[in-house]
Formats: sequence, structure tokens, C-alpha cells
Amino acid sequence: MAESTLAVEHLFTITAKTAKGLPVTGGPQGSRVVVPVTGGSFKGARLEGTVAEAPGGDWVTVRADGSIRLDVRILLQTNDGANILVTYSGIGNRVDGELQLRTAPQFETGDERYAWLNNVQAVGIGTSGGGEVQYEVYRLL
Repeated sequence: MAESTLAVEHLFTITAKTAKGLPVTGGPQGSRVVVPVTGGSFKGARLEGTVAEAPGGDWVTVRADGSIRLDVRILLQTNDGANILVTYSGIGNRVDGELQLRTAPQFETGDERYAWLNNVQAVGIGTSGGGEVQYEVYRLL
């Protein structure tokens, strides 16, 4: 029988600052916008820190139905000195004028304190607007 709920653990809340996107229009895959990530912060029970100012960004594809496909790479820097690469794809839709985002983050780090993240599949539920993106990120159990 199909699950109607998922067991999750809240990992962190993240707010990433974004700069104006750079358009690539008329390509064979459709229109794209490359959106630089310029900083931010994250905080949860097991990790906390900042979003690196560079490199990082979202390679957005604008789809024919007006939704967007996300392709994101950012670097998290924990308050205790670890670097964690986060990559995720996802879908964005406008609902009542608000851009709602649903994503599937994965993590990569060589820091032993956070190695547990290397085997986590997460889900992110977020919104975008006003030069920032905010997500609640959950680990699937």
C-alpha cells in the first residue's frame, strides 16, 4: 500500500541570497536563467553556518507551462569549519503569486563530523522572492 506520510527529521532552515539572474534564451532546451547565490545562512539542531558567497548558483530552466526546473549547487560552511557541497534539483510553481519550490538535496563532505550527511536523501520545501530563497530541509528516514 502506498504511503500517505513520510518519516522525516528536520535538518535545517536555510536562507540563501540571490543576485539578478543572467538569461540564456532561445536555446534547444528552452529558456534558462543562471541565478548566482551570493551568501546566506542555515541553522538546525545538528549543523549551522553560512552559505558561501561563491561559487554557487541555480541553473533554472523555464518550462513551457511556466513552471521552472531547478539545478542548484551551493557550498555550506559550518560554524566549526566544515565545507559541505549541496546539490539539488526540483520544481518551482507559482501559487497565488508566490513561487513555491520542492527539491531533493544531496550532500557531500569529507569532514568526518558530518560524514553522516553523505548518505542522506533530503527534501526541501521552500519559497523564493525579494532576492532570497528560503527552505525547510528534511532528512528522509
